[in-house]
Amino acid sequence: MHSTLFKKVEYHLGTLVNSIDTGEIGLPDIQRPFVWKNLKVRDLFDSMYRGYPVGYLLLWENGLASDHRIGVGETQKAPRLVIVDGQQRLTSLYAVMKGLPIVRNNYESEKIYIAFNPIEERFEVADAAIRRDKSFIPNISAIWQDETNIFEVAEKYLALLRESRVISNDEVRRIQDAISRLEKLRSFPLVALELISDISEEQVSEIFVRISSTNDWK
Repeated sequence: MHSTLFKKVEYHLGTLVNSIDTGEIGLPDIQRPFVWKNLKVRDLFDSMYRGYPVGYLLLWENGLASDHRIGVGETQKAPRLVIVDGQQRLTSLYAVMKGLPIVRNNYESEKIYIAFNPIEERFEVADAAIRRDKSFIPNISAIWQDETNIFEVAEKYLALLRESRVISNDEVRRIQDAISRLEKLRSFPLVALELISDISEEQVSEIFVRISSTNDWK
């Protein structure tokens, strides 16, 4: 009887972001460039904020080394894991949470700006109108920067909002709760299936194709 070629590992989003940052998780050559539209990135954060599952990740332990990195910049060590399925999600999450640009198909760098309205608990892709709207935090990347004080973020938001209208005590509490809930996405649980190291690239490709077709298994 064959043993399974993978193990299930549970992560918090913050742990995955740190692992990408240090280079412990990298991209294999078999993966495609970042192709998601910014609206899909917005929807990903909205789903997580609402506590919805966002699918599992498929990683390959000690897979093929690659020069590819998520976003731009240097990593600190060779990858222990490479991404087989989930590149678009992890690239989106990493780029937004770290405030770093991604590299598009045309090899141009682009920052993804996602805005958040704590009153309506609504995410939008930031455009000129959204940036002028004081009911929005124009760039949620600021929430997760190392130097950020989440209480100061809430106070600054409330101060700007008070310039345009009166805010009730109930609204203050709901705004503070919403901003705190957004910050806590760092602890969002994600499940990864990690393929063992001693399988071939051909096997990894076959597994990826079979998983991609499982929606037909009904």
